[in-house]
Amino acid sequence: MGRGLAFFGLSSSAFEILAGGPDAHLVAAVRPPGSEESSSIGLTISWDRDLLVIRGAKIPGGRVEVNYLEAYCRSGSTDRPWEQTVIPHRTEKLDATSDGKFIRLLSKLEGGVEVQHEIRAGQDEVGFRVTAMNRGAGYVDLVWVQPCIRVGPFTGRGQQDYVERSFIFVAGKLTSLERTQHTTEAIYKGGQVYVPAGIGLRDVNPRPISPDVPSNGLIGCFSADGRYILATAWEPYQELFQGVVVCLHSDFRIGGLSPGQTKTARGKIYIMPNDPEELLRRYRRDFDDRKSK
Repeated sequence: MGRGLAFFGLSSSAFEILAGGPDAHLVAAVRPPGSEESSSIGLTISWDRDLLVIRGAKIPGGRVEVNYLEAYCRSGSTDRPWEQTVIPHRTEKLDATSDGKFIRLLSKLEGGVEVQHEIRAGQDEVGFRVTAMNRGAGYVDLVWVQPCIRVGPFTGRGQQDYVERSFIFVAGKLTSLERTQHTTEAIYKGGQVYVPAGIGLRDVNPRPISPDVPSNGLIGCFSADGRYILATAWEPYQELFQGVVVCLHSDFRIGGLSPGQTKTARGKIYIMPNDPEELLRRYRRDFDDRKSK
């Protein structure tokens, strides 16, 4: 037990959540560092008509699809019809390398905002760098943005049960979404929104909001065979979201743009061997120098 706690880097109660009961399968297939399962996973990327496809020989199902980007969103979104929240946009591909390792996109939004995206594929992660600039004459209420990761093939689950293999961190503990506190009332039913400290509850997805507050920006899931983790994080981030099309979101924050103003955000998708301690180490390395604003 002592060795296991050191390996996962979690508290005793967190380890009990993982090692016993219905969530035991989540870590059953973990291999120690240096094992065959810790080898690199080479990834490539392609994009067409708002669909980013991540491919890798060791990805369960061979690929992960991301609706990139699903929506650019205004403030006041929680209790308002979705069509009044979404800012019309059009995205085009500016550049892509032939090896499938780099893509540059440009989104043009109503109101004069331009958003440039640089996406890079590594051995076991995909990195995102987003720069949003208001080239118009007035303030644009661009507050948050939705990348939607489809995880059905990866988890081997459907809408009714993929939450059993999905997780966030609550009070520092890796927690199955099945075990988080759920609500059911919202303008649209289904799914669950997890809002970090400092973000207003009026400005998130119009789906039920969990009372649980995420302790970091990671949301992820375990593969059907238990050998891999798929996780994502952005900073700054507006919310974490378990969606209604077998999807997971870390929705990033822009926070509005005055004329001439530029803001940036940074994201990662990790597809790596099932090692929660390593996932946390990578997340802290990548994001501890950034705080949500």
